[in-house]
Amino acid sequence: MVFIALLAAGVTACSATDTPAAGVAPAPSAGVDGPGAPSGPARPARASPTAPADPSTPVGPSAPAGPSAARPLAGKVVVIDPGHNGGNAAHPEIINRLVNVVTERKACDTTGTQTDAGYPEHAFTFSVATGLARLLRREGAKVILTRSNDHGVGPCITQRARIGNRAHADAAISVHADGGPPSGIGFQVLVPGLVPGYNNRIIRPSRRLGLGIRTAYHRITGEPYSTYAGQRGIEVRTDLGGLNLSTVPKVFIECGNMRNAADAARLTSPAFRQRIVKGLAAGLTAFLRAPG
Repeated sequence: MVFIALLAAGVTACSATDTPAAGVAPAPSAGVDGPGAPSGPARPARASPTAPADPSTPVGPSAPAGPSAARPLAGKVVVIDPGHNGGNAAHPEIINRLVNVVTERKACDTTGTQTDAGYPEHAFTFSVATGLARLLRREGAKVILTRSNDHGVGPCITQRARIGNRAHADAAISVHADGGPPSGIGFQVLVPGLVPGYNNRIIRPSRRLGLGIRTAYHRITGEPYSTYAGQRGIEVRTDLGGLNLSTVPKVFIECGNMRNAADAARLTSPAFRQRIVKGLAAGLTAFLRAPG
């Protein structure tokens, strides 16, 4: 995803981020990262129309009959990381601070991208994340969000990874939308590449998680695989702190390209965001219920 990274004098394009979880105090000194590399000076943030904080109605499969079957994720812990945050643009001194993501040093966080009409990525990710959290909790999972609102700052990518690690999450997902070329369309799931000595133990389970989410997301939303990044909806990354520093199975998802007119129309639709929630929930559930 292309993000809008803040500079002291303005805003510049950037990528995915990590943020504070519900019940976790924001950490201005922590670090956030994102999938895309800076793509040059970014436009100053525009006023954006207010977007729904989350899908209006919880979505997902109907609860099966029987008390145990109705809570198939009982005992599981899931961390959901809604990329960026609504207050980032006003605090470049915090989110521009460089943090160590093992393979390089990156900005603590970025502002994210937005559609041409001004719908911001941070609002989209929070909408999807809160809807997803609601559905997974109905299935019995303990869910932790890396940020509890859409008007804070950060947290940094390093802190976002730390939230999942400290929770000993069974699975973690960072939700984003891309700012790719206007001619490009589609979604991709970002899975960790090997960073020896850091994420060795999560490479295989994270790939299984990524493949499960790719399959369910494609089937339920109908969104095509990205035409401009990755291969068949999967991209391996070693430049993201959220993946490099994770000790639990984790992936990022770019739910679509906000700079493409067709994708933007879908991502701004509350009904389509409900389908996104269902797709992500189905992929996470399949991973969490698989043997081994």
